Amino acid sequence: MKKWFLTVIFVLLSLSLFSCADSKKTSTARKAENKTESSKSKDSSSGDTEAEKKDDTPVSMKFRDVYGTVYKCDVNPEIPSNEYDNKNFVHNGDFLQYNDDKYSSRVGIDVSGHQGELDFKKVKESGIDFVIVRVAYRGYGSKGLLCEDKYARQNIQEAVANGLDVGVYVFSQAVNEKEAEEEADMALSIIDGTEISLPVCFDPEHILLEDHSKNPDARTSDVSEEQFTKNAAAFCNRVKEAGYTPMVYANMLWEAFSLDLSQLKDIPVWYADYEKVPQTPYNFMFWQYYNKGKVPGVSGDCDMDIQMINE
Repeated sequence: MKKWFLTVIFVLLSLSLFSCADSKKTSTARKAENKTESSKSKDSSSGDTEAEKKDDTPVSMKFRDVYGTVYKCDVNPEIPSNEYDNKNFVHNGDFLQYNDDKYSSRVGIDVSGHQGELDFKKVKESGIDFVIVRVAYRGYGSKGLLCEDKYARQNIQEAVANGLDVGVYVFSQAVNEKEAEEEADMALSIIDGTEISLPVCFDPEHILLEDHSKNPDARTSDVSEEQFTKNAAAFCNRVKEAGYTPMVYANMLWEAFSLDLSQLKDIPVWYADYEKVPQTPYNFMFWQYYNKGKVPGVSGDCDMDIQMINE
């Protein structure tokens, strides 16, 4: 009897030890499984991060300039994008209009002393809504002489008198912020006391090679993208301080290689491109879409523009 009792006790103790060991083994296995799942989770999270980084990689695009030369550049995701639907740009001869659920448009011209005297009564009657007047320009040469446009004041006065909305621009060859501010100050002095309802625009001309060969003293040929952008910011800040709306003129070449628009996000863009639809992936307020327009009241060719109106 005693022997039998001891045998039972031995068996029970063995079963208890086995159960504990199994329980410990199961717990360890669970921890290992949990660690593996955690590792998998981290790996999965890392993969999502890599995918997000991949999504942020700039998209490349191609465009061509006015001479037909094709360029390739990256699209900067930090710059507000072009929201317009190309199929809604409708050409009617030299005139252009746009309309969708969010935007409508107005048509205008930009002029300088090159056109001589203009008949703004005829311009208005032809269906033009606004005009952007060159008020000043800086010379190409080493001196970079800043000059008032011969017809600036007359053009502004007569355009306003005939019911046209007016904006102005400066043809810039500034090589630093000081010169850009000087250009802004001249523009502000010319429009002082006038009824300017549209922006005061900085036109930072980078001279293309074909033009540069004719004007070897073009001042901005060696200006860096950083300095080009600083000049634009300096001009626009001066205009803002005076209570006017600033704007920057740019074609696709400048947007791709000469101006960092991510540093000028709050500044409207006057985009220049003579294709049937705008090539830019970036937002713009005005589009200079044609440079050989025929408008009653203007002798010879003039630039045609469309203003995008956010309804």
